Amino acid sequence: MLPAVSVADKGELVVKNQEIIAKPWQSAELKGKVRVLQHIAGRSAVKEKNLALMDAIKAQHFDGTQYQTTNIINADDAILGTGAFVRSSVEKAKKENVHSQIVLDNQSAVKNAWKLKEKESLIVVLDKNGKVKFVHEGKLSSAQIDEVLSLVNSLLKN
Repeated sequence: MLPAVSVADKGELVVKNQEIIAKPWQSAELKGKVRVLQHIAGRSAVKEKNLALMDAIKAQHFDGTQYQTTNIINADDAILGTGAFVRSSVEKAKKENVHSQIVLDNQSAVKNAWKLKEKESLIVVLDKNGKVKFVHEGKLSSAQIDEVLSLVNSLLKN
């Protein structure tokens, strides 16, 4: 299990009547579905590190009743003066990927609770009980991407 954490400043972005609203989020909400969780600094260079994995996940068309991608964006770890851009980019991503869970963390709550590096990307695979099955900080190799996809497919069969 990942260490418990909650994000009260911003939090999970949800679409309500074509508008994006933020609601408090807690890591306890990660149970119930198989997940690939990505925690990234609010920097485009960091987002690009594991873009190949995110594209590969989209191509799999996993069943949304059993699987969800969770993206946690640390807006506190953004280049000075780019906070508004990070927020608008994240809101656009939510509208384009309504079934993905997107959490905007303005205070580095998740980074601090999970003791993550600055300017980095974390990938975690969780089973439906929230148990960690894979974890890697940094850019995944193509072999690791294959491992993640294989693991998710295997977890969805159980």
